[in-house]
This record gives sequence, structure tokens and C-alpha cells, in this order.
Amino acid sequence: MDFSISEKMQTIIGMINEFVEKELIPLEPEFLTTPSRKMIPRIEEKRQMVRQIELWAPNHPKEYGGMGLNLVEHALVSEALGRTPLGHLVFGCQAPDAGNIEILYKYGTDAQKEKYLRPLIAGKIRSCFSMTEIDLPGSNPVMLDTTAVKDGDDYLINGHKWYTSSADGAEFAIVMAVTNPDAPPYLRASMIIVPTNTPGFNLVRNIPVMGHAGEDYFSHAEILYQSCRVSQRNLLGPEGQGFVLAQDRLGPGRIHHCMRWIGICNRAFDLMCSRAVNRIISPEKTLAMKQIIQSWIAECAADIRSARLMVLHTAWTIENLGVKEARQDISLIKFVVANVMQKVIDRALQVHGGLGMTDDRIIAFYYRHERAARIYDGADEVHKVSVARRILREYEGKQVK
Repeated sequence: MDFSISEKMQTIIGMINEFVEKELIPLEPEFLTTPSRKMIPRIEEKRQMVRQIELWAPNHPKEYGGMGLNLVEHALVSEALGRTPLGHLVFGCQAPDAGNIEILYKYGTDAQKEKYLRPLIAGKIRSCFSMTEIDLPGSNPVMLDTTAVKDGDDYLINGHKWYTSSADGAEFAIVMAVTNPDAPPYLRASMIIVPTNTPGFNLVRNIPVMGHAGEDYFSHAEILYQSCRVSQRNLLGPEGQGFVLAQDRLGPGRIHHCMRWIGICNRAFDLMCSRAVNRIISPEKTLAMKQIIQSWIAECAADIRSARLMVLHTAWTIENLGVKEARQDISLIKFVVANVMQKVIDRALQVHGGLGMTDDRIIAFYYRHERAARIYDGADEVHKVSVARRILREYEGKQVK
């Protein structure tokens, strides 16, 4: 398995790292203290700079204006961009748009691609993904209350969703709703494109997360669908295949998330080490001289490197052998990397002491916004049980000597 990085990718990653250091990290103090909507002109200014240096939409198809990088290549990009909360948004490869683009490209009709995919990749509009039900377990995706009932040439959608990330300011949602209630569990739901200006699409609120409701892209909405009428032409992919589309979205999306988390680890680790060597705790002594701090730094370095290799291995497997062959790895990296990230952020915050609790450093932002990594896309516990069952099945009827 060859993880060598081509000259082209070394150049791309070098350019991205330089842009992040010079253009985005200096913007963070303003980002942390300014309402998101007021930051839009500043973010668009940076996006235009990215377009000019031809690094826009790294993982999206070339025929639609992207760079067309493969999954392993984009994993490296995602790691570099993860060093700042602004990275993926400024480079046009942010979730949930990235996942929506993947399924629109694979399953969308020509009309859907022209109306939604092309402007989405160009960064002219944003989208959201509306799946999680407010009263049902997100870890069991077959449990859905939202329905889409045919009425003439339309669907009438009714349901209650929340954690529809980035719905505030989005042009459209991709909604998971039950269209075939009598079918087997995994064939009941479909994905439907719903413009957010459709009557019956009601953004109830941006949910406060750790005390911060946010706005625009940096938000998570509660949505109420009340007799929301859309044309059946807005069906994405075949009817009843919503879970198939969701799985197609999940594998590559997990790589994007996990490598972004590795980028966060790298940033928190750098801040932690810098703080340790510069924080004077008594005459001629710094935090870095304390053995417990040295132990934390060694453990975090090993954990980050191990997690990174796990993700790159999974990306390589998906790219070369397909999502099915990587199913076990996809589950493993989700809970491993999420926990490594939480550990590194927590240790970095502890080393910073009271400073770490403030927005004078980016650590507190990551602490409150990335705790959810152990919950979304399936809680850690669900992934652990699922992986264990698959592993144990391999030993049924097998004699080990």
C-alpha cells in the first residue's frame, strides 16, 4: 500500500497550508467575535482568492468547476483545511454541501444538476441535509416519522426534523422521508429536494449548541415540514432508495470528517506544545519541564499519527476496493478519530489553563463544537457494537489454534 504523495499534491498541500496560515488563521479573532452573517463578505473575499489560485472545490468534478481530486488526495486536503474552522467553507468543500454534491452528481437528473448541482459547486448557493428526527433515535436511521405522500404530480411532506446543519441561508434541503411505508425497512424512505422557500418549509429556530445558536452556515436548525408541496420531479434517485443514497454519501463523507478532525488535532497539538514551552510557571521553569505534560504530548503525538494512518488506509480501501470492502474500517475510524480529537483538544485546553476557556484561542470553539463528533453519523457506542458483531461473525465455526 503506497502512501507516497505526488509532486502535484505536495505543491497543492503546500499552497493550502500557506493560505491557511496567512489568510485564514489571522481572520479567526474576527470570526469568533462577529455574527456569522456579517462575516459573509470577508469569507467571500477569501473564497475569491482561492478561485484565483485555482484551488477551488478540490474534491468536486472537473466538468463542474472542481479540481477532481480523488478520495486519498482530498483526505490530505481536508487535513490541511481542518486546522481552521474557516478552511473547508472558504475552499468550497464544506459539509453538508460536499455530501449533497456527491449524491446529486451520482443520482441527479440533468435538470437537477443544472438547477442545483452547478451553482452549489460554484459556491453561489448553499444546501442542507434534513434527516435527523426530533423524537426518534438518530442511531437507527430506519425510524422516520417524516412522510412524503403523493398528491397528483407532487409530494406532500410532513414531519419534524432537527440538527439540519446550515439550513439558515441554504437554498434547498435534501430531505429523507418515508415514501413507501409498506416496503421492507430499508426500502421505505426516499430523498427529495426541497427548496427552502417552499410554503410549509418552516425553520423554527437555530438550536443553541453549548449556549451558541449561531447563524447562517455555522448553525443547526430545527425544521417543521407542514404540507410542504414539491414536484415528484424533485425525487433524488429512485423512490425507496434513500438509504442506499445515504450509504453512498456516508463512506467518502466519513473520510472528509475524520481528516478534518486530524487537522483539528494538529492545530490543538501545535498550540499545546507552544504553550508548554513558553508558559513560565516559576523562575527558570516552564510547563514543558513537567513530566505529566511531556507524557500528554507523547500520547497525543502517537494517537494522532495512529488515527491519521487509519483514515488514510480507509480512504485507500474505498478508492481501490470500494465502500463495501471498507465498511468495517469506516466504522472504526469514526469512533477512534472522534475520541482522539476530543482527548487532544481537552489536553490542549488544560495546558492553556484559564486562557483555554476563552475565545482568545481557537481551542474553546473546537471544544464546544466538536464534542458532537462522538454523536453524529451514529453514536460511538453503536459503531462499536456493529463492528464487534461483524468481527465475531468471522469467528463463528472457526477453530483457532
